[in-house]
Amino acid sequence: MTPEALFSLNGKTALVTGGATGIGRMAAEALVRAGARVLIASRKREACEAVAAELNALGAPGQAEGFGGDVSSEAGIDALVEEVKSRTQTLDILMNNAGVSWGAPMGQFPYDAWDKVMSVNVAGIFHLTQKLLPLLMQSASDDDPARVVNVGSVMGEVPMGDGAYSYSASKAAVLHLTKIMAKELASYRVTVNALAPGPFVSRMTAFATADEKTREKVGDAVPLGRVGREEDIAGCMLFLCGQGGSYVTGAVIPVSGGINVQSGGNIFAAAL
Repeated sequence: MTPEALFSLNGKTALVTGGATGIGRMAAEALVRAGARVLIASRKREACEAVAAELNALGAPGQAEGFGGDVSSEAGIDALVEEVKSRTQTLDILMNNAGVSWGAPMGQFPYDAWDKVMSVNVAGIFHLTQKLLPLLMQSASDDDPARVVNVGSVMGEVPMGDGAYSYSASKAAVLHLTKIMAKELASYRVTVNALAPGPFVSRMTAFATADEKTREKVGDAVPLGRVGREEDIAGCMLFLCGQGGSYVTGAVIPVSGGINVQSGGNIFAAAL
């Protein structure tokens, strides 16, 4: 099989939540460039429509459609599912990327910051996938399963709070939920995998990545010496969603520049 065939998504239909900015935007472009029809949804309808227009102007083999969608409530999820159903009868790829965060120091972290973050980041992923499962099953086969890609975080893999306690806990839940769903949906020929990104330039991390000097400081703290780039997300998505990833489920890909394997120093070094 040629490299092109391994990663081509010609004829596939994908939904990317939170696809107007950050990692979702990076993924949406990669899918369009690989030939997929990409539905981009977030709470900001105008932003999704604008991104879809940008992607359609690339001259890539795929195409994009942008519209509003909210995964923060059951009603919002139901409305999003109905919108998707009005546009397609099958779904090959679901990227659960929409998420929120909240930061505050220990001692000041509010109770409400848990309900809001867990509702979107965990319950939203589960219920949207559950509601879209019939569409995913319509496109699934033994040779070419439907794909679900959940976006977690390296903060869900290692004990990093950084004031984002509910966010970190929610992303740990996403990674565990990914494995549970992978086990249960395999019989339906639906793979479920997750990305666990480190720092990328996005609206959520703008406080630390929007400025080049600050971004370099963040990158200096990453073992591989930089923040993430668009191609890092694109490569993961094309692998997980293309034919080359059809035999992979329940995996967590650490797109974090090595943060996932950081540990304390050699405690015996001083004695040697």
